[in-house]
Amino acid sequence: MKNDEILLSPASGKVVDITDVNDPMFSEKAMGDGFGVIPTDTKIEAPLAGKIMLVAPTKHAIGIAGNNGLEVLIHMGVDTVELNGEPFEINVHEGDIVSAGQKMATMDIDAIKKAGKPTDIIVAITNSAKMVKSVTPDVGNNMVGAQVATIEMMGDEEAAKQPEPKGGKVNFDDLAKEIVKNVGGAENVDSVIHCITRVRFYLKDDKKANDDVIKNLNGVLEVARAGGQYQVVIGPKVEEAFDAVVKVLGPGFGGEGEAPKGPKRKAPKGVWPKTKFYFSSLIGVITASMMPIIGLLAAAGILKGLVSLFVSFHALSATSNTYMIINAMGDSVFYFLPILVGYTAAKRLGANQIIVAVIGGVLAYPTLVQLATKTASSQMTINANFFGIPIHVANYTYSIFPMIAAAWLASLIEPWLKKYISASIRMIVSPLIEVFVVSAVILVIVGPVITFLSSLLASGIVALLSFSPALSGLIIGGFYQCLVIFGLHWAVIPVVANQIATDGHSALNAIVSATMVAQGAAVMAVFFKTKKNLAIKQIAGAATLSAFAGITEPAMYGINLKYGRVFWTANIGGAVGGLLTGLLHVDMWGFAGSLIGFASFINPKGIDSSFTGYLIASAAALIVSFTMTYFFGFKEDDLEQKVHTVEKVRLGSREPAVSK
Repeated sequence: MKNDEILLSPASGKVVDITDVNDPMFSEKAMGDGFGVIPTDTKIEAPLAGKIMLVAPTKHAIGIAGNNGLEVLIHMGVDTVELNGEPFEINVHEGDIVSAGQKMATMDIDAIKKAGKPTDIIVAITNSAKMVKSVTPDVGNNMVGAQVATIEMMGDEEAAKQPEPKGGKVNFDDLAKEIVKNVGGAENVDSVIHCITRVRFYLKDDKKANDDVIKNLNGVLEVARAGGQYQVVIGPKVEEAFDAVVKVLGPGFGGEGEAPKGPKRKAPKGVWPKTKFYFSSLIGVITASMMPIIGLLAAAGILKGLVSLFVSFHALSATSNTYMIINAMGDSVFYFLPILVGYTAAKRLGANQIIVAVIGGVLAYPTLVQLATKTASSQMTINANFFGIPIHVANYTYSIFPMIAAAWLASLIEPWLKKYISASIRMIVSPLIEVFVVSAVILVIVGPVITFLSSLLASGIVALLSFSPALSGLIIGGFYQCLVIFGLHWAVIPVVANQIATDGHSALNAIVSATMVAQGAAVMAVFFKTKKNLAIKQIAGAATLSAFAGITEPAMYGINLKYGRVFWTANIGGAVGGLLTGLLHVDMWGFAGSLIGFASFINPKGIDSSFTGYLIASAAALIVSFTMTYFFGFKEDDLEQKVHTVEKVRLGSREPAVSK
């Protein structure tokens, strides 16, 4: 092994000894030896050649396994994990091979300063205890890429003799129990997050935390109090420690798809900024709640599309037992979507997942579904009463927005119940009150409000169709998917059903079909443009097939809505497809739409202009949506550096292609 190695400056600016950086954990070399740079420019380059082993989800840190054996962490700014990646743009991905001096990122120094954070870039050799004798930085002003640190390496024999860090192997389950105990117990923890090296607690009373005990635990490097947080420094294995801590704390304290931890973001001042803030937050909850079941929705959508295709070609009878069984396989995830979404939304919002899932079961309960099907779902017909209060019970199968509202309401009720109900009876009384109150609010208030809005939309859609097929195609094609987000698309179903029942065909369903093609084309563009993020590419590929098979939930909530511009470029394609559908007077004689539903556009009397119009409109929607998304709606930098499997609702073979 060579005695000396050289590290380059990751940025232009003043190089300082690591003991002088503005972070006590790094300055005390708890994470290893190294150096710091007070940057004067935005460009961040690799200080050595190697493989990217880590990119923080919040983009503030990059880890490199050097070809020389050094493991180097480049930490951009101090406490910048709290900025959620906004000041950074990352140009590398985990697994990339980089050369020394290669650009890895840009860092908005002004934004970091404006947030009140130090801009120090810290280069720490995290395995220095096993490999490094000393680090000698060239202190002073230097340019990015300059040789600024000489690393005196240990010889192989000397490295082999080095002891294991503090206590050897760490049992993270035991460590987590001791940490939680000594921060004052779970009841003293408001929330917990982690960054690259630290488990960060927000404590209700930080005076209860015992620094001396925690810092001497096997696996803990140091503790710090900063930014309103109690920080336990773990080092590179922070994720194992964090997962163990969450397991000790119990439900509602972190993990994929769960409620974001830390101080809640405050809404900005002003009507329009507040509107954007709350709408963005709502979309975030919807997409995160749906993401864990996106793969299942995509698989079910493809299966349902194939079954519809077999029925269209008379290869399978819609009345056969085989059809019933296969259709149940594909349809069950949509039919019982309220239960699944109740569970995932509760996890996201910090409510009890089992209780909210049971509330979803209430909405999908067969007796209530049967009651709802007696009347058209978009009409405000009184079909039940609750303690003498006349109400309209709608069909909530295939729906998610009522369950998002239920999970949110449960997250408000549960702390109150925990506070005022004795622990001795809480296990029984709390679920009883929660299920009753939340279910009643959804059935008596939320559901009827959505149904009322749907009925107004239905009237408007009918009037628009009568006024101008082309204009209705443009407007419905452009905004139909917006209705889907909130479950208001149910307004379309009785209109389509009435058109097919009275005329034998539906122009409205043809417009909806174009929007499905557009959503599929947009997610297909994401699939082709994504080169390095395998997880997103897999989701996009499955979602494309599902959308073209007539099920757009995976495309909508897995990709398009999550990365906002994609959703709107897809809507532009839908508007173009809808406009052409109206201009060419396209009709549908069946319910199945999108590309797999082409047989629905064939007139039973023989192929006519509806089929050719369908081909033209679908091609236009596909081309416009794909092109707009590929060139303007999406770039791979939009993707989070770590994809958490986290996003809404509808379609069934007995309903219009109105799926989404």
